[in-house]
Amino acid sequence: MVEQESLLVDSNEYLKSGIHIGTKFKTKYMANFIYKTRPDGLSVLNLKKIDERIHTAAKFLSQYAPQDILIVSRRENGWKALKRLNQLTGIRVINGRYPPGILTNAQLETFTEPKIIMVCDPWPDKNAIDDAVRVGIPVIALCDTNNQSNNIDLVVPCNNKGKKSVGLLFYLIAKEYMLKRGLLAGAEEMPAKLDEFVEE
Repeated sequence: MVEQESLLVDSNEYLKSGIHIGTKFKTKYMANFIYKTRPDGLSVLNLKKIDERIHTAAKFLSQYAPQDILIVSRRENGWKALKRLNQLTGIRVINGRYPPGILTNAQLETFTEPKIIMVCDPWPDKNAIDDAVRVGIPVIALCDTNNQSNNIDLVVPCNNKGKKSVGLLFYLIAKEYMLKRGLLAGAEEMPAKLDEFVEE
């Protein structure tokens, strides 16, 4: 396979968003994605691997209809991005507290049966992951250098705490998903700007 040289977005956009800046803590799960540790102790993620995994996640998601996907974000930094992603793609999102049992308890009015879920951070979103594991559906998760990756089928390494990095990531997921599902004519026609995905 020919290595894809072109990134999904200019590397300067990635760098500006801080998508590659991790935390001072790193787990063994994330070691493969870490490019280096800065003098101030912060780990830096490998940009090429971030880009590859966003690409893979979008490709994976694009095999599913919007109503079969659920994206969860307990943390506020992803809410604006997910709201916009939902408007553009129809993919279902849960911002804020994840309601227990919506994947596992068929008696609930809110019961839903997605075929795949994505979470913004495996730690605050762990109840959603636990439920997905219980019902046997794949999990994609945005993971920072301090995250653990057990029960996660696809890790997307990134700074999952920064508003700009999370906004950029979901902007790219929305764009790639729409392209792959034939909702966009060409790469230039994204009907939303990056700013619309980033919390103030």
